[in-house]
Amino acid sequence: MDSTPKNEHRPPLDTKNAAAYTGFTEGYLNKLRCYGGGPIFIKRAGVVRYDPNDLDAWLSSLKCKSTSDVKEVA
Repeated sequence: MDSTPKNEHRPPLDTKNAAAYTGFTEGYLNKLRCYGGGPIFIKRAGVVRYDPNDLDAWLSSLKCKSTSDVKEVA
């Protein structure tokens, strides 16, 4: 993940770059967009973008302290 301060603007990422950023595949992010449980995204004129701050928040929401605390994602 990026160490850029949250108040500094980072440009939105397309699905390919969001996948690389999160470590998930493009297909998985596409599936989450359809079925829910994924990061917040922006869709304008048919183009999907992800705000890196939203990706950070989503990744943080997946953190667990033990295997019994695992959060399922779609």
